[in-house]
Amino acid sequence: MNHKHGILMMSVFVFAVFVISGCSKTNKPSIDEGEEESKTELALNESYDRVRNGARLILAYDAQSNSFKGTVENTTEKTLKRVRVEVHLSNGKELGPTPATDLAPVKKMEVHLMATSTDFDGWTAHPEVGEDEHSHGEEHGEHDSEHGGEHDREGKDEHN
Repeated sequence: MNHKHGILMMSVFVFAVFVISGCSKTNKPSIDEGEEESKTELALNESYDRVRNGARLILAYDAQSNSFKGTVENTTEKTLKRVRVEVHLSNGKELGPTPATDLAPVKKMEVHLMATSTDFDGWTAHPEVGEDEHSHGEEHGEHDSEHGGEHDREGKDEHN
């Protein structure tokens, strides 16, 4: 009888841990993705809420203004250098990056990226920090569209 009671108690404990861990993740952003870009495409009615390199980006599509609006926040105890945001649309176009800004600990900045077309039905986004990825000293993160690449995009002059 004690053996059956022990197995039952262990099963209840494992189930409780599983339920509690599942519930604790519902309203929190994902863990810091580091250098990884999210490849998960979101629907137009979904929001992005993730931490990458210490920058928490919360972003959503606003159909009325045909733009992406949200905030990026420093979740670390040090200043994040050259924080900027990009949105990749399902039609292959890219919005941004936003102008690079140094972000002090626990500070937030507004993000607003306007789309110039409406021929997309999904999107993904990410914050960039420092000199990673595409920043090669360009003013406000602008890139040379003569060379094609992912920064030959829609809305590139919106930050001038």
